[in-house]
Amino acid sequence: MAVSASPHRARERFAAALLRLRQERGWSQEELAAQAKLHRNYVGSIERAERNVGVDNMEKIAKALNTSLSEMLRED
Repeated sequence: MAVSASPHRARERFAAALLRLRQERGWSQEELAAQAKLHRNYVGSIERAERNVGVDNMEKIAKALNTSLSEMLRED
């Protein structure tokens, strides 16, 4: 089994999916935050992979984006 170069690979995949899906919908970070019932600064820090986000908040974001958590963590 290969070891990832980054110890935060899942966080980075989630952040990239969050950014892509948010932009596809034409939403600002503030709009997504309102939909997910989270603070906009928190959403921004997740999107930049600066924050180790909890599973409950990951689910809120996935639901707001009308996708699954597994889809947001999927490796391409």
